[in-house]
Amino acid sequence: MRGLLNKLVPRSLSVAGKWQHQQLRRLNIHEYQGAELMGKYGVNVPKGVAVSSLEEVKKTIQDVFPGESELVVKSQVLAGGRGLGKFKNGFQGGVHIVKADKIEETAGKMLGQILVTKQTGSQGKVVSKVYLCEKLSLVNEMYFAIMLDRTTAGPLIIACKKGGTSIEDLAEKFPDLIIKVPIDVFKGITDEDAAKIVDGLALKVADRKNSIEQVKKLYKLFCECDCTLLEINPIAETSDKQLVAADAKLNFDDNASFRQKEIFALRDPTQEDPREVAAAMADLNYIGLDGEIGCMVNGAGLAMATMDIIKLHGGTPANFLDVGGNASEGQVVEAFKILTSDDKVKAILVNIFGGIMKCDVIASGIVNAAKQVALKVPVVVRLEGTNVDRGKRILKESGMALITAEDLDDAAEKAVKASAS
Repeated sequence: MRGLLNKLVPRSLSVAGKWQHQQLRRLNIHEYQGAELMGKYGVNVPKGVAVSSLEEVKKTIQDVFPGESELVVKSQVLAGGRGLGKFKNGFQGGVHIVKADKIEETAGKMLGQILVTKQTGSQGKVVSKVYLCEKLSLVNEMYFAIMLDRTTAGPLIIACKKGGTSIEDLAEKFPDLIIKVPIDVFKGITDEDAAKIVDGLALKVADRKNSIEQVKKLYKLFCECDCTLLEINPIAETSDKQLVAADAKLNFDDNASFRQKEIFALRDPTQEDPREVAAAMADLNYIGLDGEIGCMVNGAGLAMATMDIIKLHGGTPANFLDVGGNASEGQVVEAFKILTSDDKVKAILVNIFGGIMKCDVIASGIVNAAKQVALKVPVVVRLEGTNVDRGKRILKESGMALITAEDLDDAAEKAVKASAS
C-alpha cells in the first residue's frame, strides 16, 4: 500500500517528471521472509510456511496444519494489491481463505502463474511460491508503517485505526484518521511515542501495554536491519487479545548490504527487472523507466541532467544509466546490450564528458557493441573531454551510421527527433 505513503509524505525524488518515483534503490523481500524476520524480533505473526510445489503444499498441510479446517493461501510476489489482482489464467485474487480440501486446488491455480496487480503493470509477476498461513480470528484490522521522512530527518511512524485494501482511498477522504509520529533518531522511540501510535490505532480488545511493546519491537527491527520501509496492512487484533502483524512488507537500504548480508541473501532476482539484474552483475548503475530514449551517461549528475533535457525537448527517458568514471570497454558493451533489450527504446543517447572516463574507451565500446548487438535504433553520440579527438576518430572510421552532436542540447533534440521517426 505504498500509495498511502506517497499521499502522506513528499516524494523523495521529483526530477524530470512523474516517472522519477520509480528511481528507488532498496531491497524488497517477500511477505513470508518479512514475517520470519519479524518473528525473530518478538513480533506477533501468524504461523505460516512458504511452499513452491503441490507436493510441498500437501506435506505442509499434513505436518504443520493437520487439524486446521481453513488456511489463508497467499501468492508471493514483490508487489502490492495482490488481493484484488488477477492471474493471466483467469483466476481472480492472489489471496484466498480456503477450506482444507480445496487448498491444493487453489495453490495449483497460483503456482507458476502470472499475477497482475495495480503495482505490477500489465506484464504481471510470476508466482513461484505461495504462503500458507493459519486463519486468525480477527476482531479489528488497522494500518501501521515506519518509513524514513526527509522532512523530520528521521523515522516516521504512521498508523490508522482502519486498514485493508482501500487504505489509500481512506487516507485521501479522511486524512484525520491518519496518525503520524516522528521519532528522534538520537533518542530512539519512547514509551510516549509508542503509546501515541497505539492510541491512534484505537484498539478494541488487545492489551495496551503489550501493544506498546510490539510497536517498540517493530521500531527496533526497522533500525537494526537498516529498513527504509516497514509496512503492515493489516496489523490486527485477534479474539485472544493479541496485536498481530497479519502482513509484512519490508524494504532495506541497499547501502547497508555490507552489514546486512543475511538479509540481502534473501533477494529474489526473478522478481526484479532483468535489465537491472544484468546491470548490477556488470557493476553498472541502471534503473529502468518507461520512456523511449535509452541513455548512457557517465556520472549521476550528468545522467540526471540528460534526462531533464530530454524531457525539456518533449521526449521521455527509458532509463537512468551511469557507467561511472572508470568503465571498461566490456562494461560499455554490456550497457548497450541492456539498452537494446528494451523493446520500448526507439533511440539511444550517449552523453560522455570525459574526465577520468576516456572518450576513446567509450567509442571502442560502442563499436564493439554494434558488432555484438544488432542495433536497430538510431544512436546519438555526444563526446567531450579526455581523448575526445581519438574517440571521434574511432567512431568515424567504424563506418557506423551514428548521429553526432556538438553539445547536450543538440544531442537531446536529435535523440527526441530520431525516436519519433
